[in-house]
Amino acid sequence: MGRFGERIGSLEAFAVAALLTAVLAVAALVIARRSVTGLGEAVETPPWMWLGGLFGAFVVLTITVTAPRIGVAAVVALLIAGQLAMGALIDRFGWFGVEKVPLGATRLAGIALLAAGTALVLRK
Repeated sequence: MGRFGERIGSLEAFAVAALLTAVLAVAALVIARRSVTGLGEAVETPPWMWLGGLFGAFVVLTITVTAPRIGVAAVVALLIAGQLAMGALIDRFGWFGVEKVPLGATRLAGIALLAAGTALVLRK
């Protein structure tokens, strides 16, 4: 995505990726369900349930913009570290209706090690 963004522009590459994703997702839905009627139910869900799509789009845009600047390995390391840290917070506080999972020493150590690894990958 980074190279694509360099070639045609970051926002243009993001738009192409989002459009292609939407087309493939609807095609998979039609093939698997033989219908798109289930999409109507999405409108009736709480707005916070749409955050996954919003954050997914943010991740694609972030990769497109940052990969050429800091490198692919650094972007992947940051994304994984960020997702793990956010997942730990979601578990700890039971956000989004998930069961609460304590943030013990082992989990904290894992997050710290991943953060240290990310810091090393970011060094040039």
